[in-house]
Amino acid sequence: MVRFLLPVCTLLFCIAPCTEAVRKITYKEAIAIALGDSYTSQYYKEDMEATHYSYLYTKAQFKPMLDFGLFTPSWNEEVQAISQVNGLPVYNSVGSLRAGGNLSFTYVLPTGGNLALTSKMYWENYHTTLSQQDNEELERNQVYSRVALTFSQPVFTANTLKENMKVAALEYEKSRCYFTRVQMDIIYNVTQSFYRVYELAYENKINLERLKNSQEAYRITKLKQETGNLPEGENLIAEIAVAQDEARVMESEGNLEAAKDEFKLLIGLPLNEEIDLEADMEFETFLIDLPVAIDEALRNRMEIQENNLDIELQEIEIKRAKREREFKGRISAYYDFTGLSTRDGGSIRQLVGSSFRNMSERPSNRSIEFTLSYPIADWGRAKNLVRSRQVRMKQRQLDLDNTKQSIEKEIREIVRNVYEAEKRYRINQRNREAVQKSYRISQLRFENGDLTSQELFIEQERLSEIQLSYIESYITYRLSVADLNRKTMYDFEHNRSYLLEKE
Repeated sequence: MVRFLLPVCTLLFCIAPCTEAVRKITYKEAIAIALGDSYTSQYYKEDMEATHYSYLYTKAQFKPMLDFGLFTPSWNEEVQAISQVNGLPVYNSVGSLRAGGNLSFTYVLPTGGNLALTSKMYWENYHTTLSQQDNEELERNQVYSRVALTFSQPVFTANTLKENMKVAALEYEKSRCYFTRVQMDIIYNVTQSFYRVYELAYENKINLERLKNSQEAYRITKLKQETGNLPEGENLIAEIAVAQDEARVMESEGNLEAAKDEFKLLIGLPLNEEIDLEADMEFETFLIDLPVAIDEALRNRMEIQENNLDIELQEIEIKRAKREREFKGRISAYYDFTGLSTRDGGSIRQLVGSSFRNMSERPSNRSIEFTLSYPIADWGRAKNLVRSRQVRMKQRQLDLDNTKQSIEKEIREIVRNVYEAEKRYRINQRNREAVQKSYRISQLRFENGDLTSQELFIEQERLSEIQLSYIESYITYRLSVADLNRKTMYDFEHNRSYLLEKE
């Protein structure tokens, strides 16, 4: 006996850990999982992050920059034309080998200009071959150093840096609006998929109950046939009903598993995870104030905010187009010290010292410049560009007006759908209770011989249809409410705004 139990216990021990527990998921849990783990949520979250970093990049344009560059080495050789007074040019071979670098600190002014402090130093081996002197070669090592302060400021024109930052901020705000809209769409799509799975599970339950009923009817039919109290052909009808119900159960189970896979893919769960959805069929009736629903939708809908942002962006485009023919000016200046080593030969340290001494001895370089520009004639280029942008502005305004009208129409239709779906659900709920009682009576009549198998089969069909209509009307109601929440950004069941809750 022990020898027999040992392999069995070992087998059970191996099988037990492999049994995967079924995960129970409620509607709220499914929404939370989808908003965090679904492909759609993660994709558009990354898209919003990219726009955010683009805004931060533009904002950082107002901050100072410190740049450092090295060229080690920079080498070139070429033939160079040397002009001569009262003579033709001569062509000498010139070459240089440089090693050095530069450092610059640029401070961006709030006015859109910049102030920069730059320095540059390099060692150079310079050589040339004189073609007019039997290709005599000359060579010199030298050090070049320079320190400069430069200034540049546009005048009589817009601050393009601030303008670009405003554009980036508006684009980022648009991406946030769109992400919020995507989140509401995810909630609706998950609601749709969740109750689709629940409907198929309910349908499968109905089919299993139907199969159980037909099997019981077949059992009673066989008992009646054995006693001889059954007309010929009744047993065949009952047997066919069992076979049809078995096929129906198999089909509904396949549909249920396929819908579960789609649901898991939608919310971001592993496909091999076993799940079971739980839903509460009871709900409390709530009132919907149509004017309030319309006001909430017009205030909260992201499409309207996106249209307003598009209008602001288009206003900037019009300003940019008008600047094509504006009076522009620029002030630029620099002040620098330059030194070149005057020592002929020596170490790099000596050459650097010589370059610095030359910098203090040599007069500084300086410049200030004020430039003005105005396009006198462009043959309508700028004017047509402005008109093009203004027409686009009219389109954006038309989009906004049309969006508001469409939203109001949607809300009116959705509110009607919610009330109609609720009434249909209440009717089907009463019909289901009535047909269940009727079917139990028909079962008793069939057992007593007052009803044929064909008549019982018809009663079973009617029961299944009413049960399916009941679950379909419930899901239609739930989807209508979810659509109302999505289109108004407001939860009328609990009297709260999704935007306020999010904030």
